Amino acid sequence: MKQWQLILIAGIIACLAAVGGYQLQQSLKPEVVPEVARQKPVSAEDVIGTFVEDFTLSGMEGESRRLSEWKNKVVAINFWATWCPPCRDEIPHFIELQEQYGGEGLQFVGVALQQAEEVRGFIAEFKVNYPSLVGGDDVIQLATKLGNGIGALPYTVILDRNGKIIFTRRGPLAKSEAESIIKPLL
Repeated sequence: MKQWQLILIAGIIACLAAVGGYQLQQSLKPEVVPEVARQKPVSAEDVIGTFVEDFTLSGMEGESRRLSEWKNKVVAINFWATWCPPCRDEIPHFIELQEQYGGEGLQFVGVALQQAEEVRGFIAEFKVNYPSLVGGDDVIQLATKLGNGIGALPYTVILDRNGKIIFTRRGPLAKSEAESIIKPLL
């Protein structure tokens, strides 16, 4: 076998082990049913036109960050993970869009389904120019509340300046499509 094949196989095994470990950890936790789970699941289509309640997640240094920090801006919330290839592919485009339209009121907010120590290197390597929030179950609950009941990554939600959900996308979002949605809102 060639070296690149071994690296690919090792990467796949590592991803599967990480997912399996997370699932095992979750299954060993005491049964606590979060409020979100007791509610009827919300689909991505159901949330279009609704307003997002303010939420708090941890920033990269453990500080609390609130959605209301970006009040009156067009906000693109992108749920992602370092182990997600489509996430890794779309983030450079979001960096470009933030650079291009940030001065006009656009604010990307990355929400990683991981802890800060797991994403710091990625953020530094890619020179991410927008806030990155992190967490585990709290991120899953937020994504579910915003229409991602199936846990797809990446998942992007775009809010207008009033905090109303204008667009959602499960899976990768092309730069041209993101730009066509964002520009009229600026």
